[in-house]
Amino acid sequence: MASEMQNSNPTILNTADLPTRLRPSVIQKVGTDGSDFFASLFPSHAVGILPEYSSSASEPESDDDLMEEPIDEQEIYDLISTISDPEHPISLGALAVVSLPDIAIKPSLPNIPDSPLRTVTVLITPTITHCSLATVIGLGVRVRLEQSLPPRFRVDIQIKEGTHSTADEVNKQLADKERVAAALENGTLMGVIAKMLETCR
Repeated sequence: MASEMQNSNPTILNTADLPTRLRPSVIQKVGTDGSDFFASLFPSHAVGILPEYSSSASEPESDDDLMEEPIDEQEIYDLISTISDPEHPISLGALAVVSLPDIAIKPSLPNIPDSPLRTVTVLITPTITHCSLATVIGLGVRVRLEQSLPPRFRVDIQIKEGTHSTADEVNKQLADKERVAAALENGTLMGVIAKMLETCR
């Protein structure tokens, strides 16, 4: 596939500069003597220091504590930015194929804003205007979100306007439920998408 690569020299962003709420899973490797055991359990705290004890820790949780945190655009970005590009071993976030400003979450029923139903719209920016893998990338993003989000979320994946020569056709394919379902039954295509999702955190 390398010989048929469409964009052999894409612009790559520094992953350290990408917006994220994800934390490293472990600050420091756990020593064989177990000295850094607690660091692996509490990565958000300094190595070797336990979180301060709080008397409220033993108190029962209030209803506010049990409320589900709302899913926001940053969380959606964190879910999809680590997907690998099907052509390069680089993430969609690092290639700027997906970016935080191009993600929106809106009520699915505008007349009923208090409804829990939400639509997540993700605009994809292909690395080149004639990218033949734009549909595959869109499907990969769709699969990732549909597997990760509660069923009250509807997923809408589109090519960003003016970034692809056949954006209208790709958008029609990505919005057509029957076409999407048929594509996801294709073993070869699902193999490609599975490979793309292997890098997700």
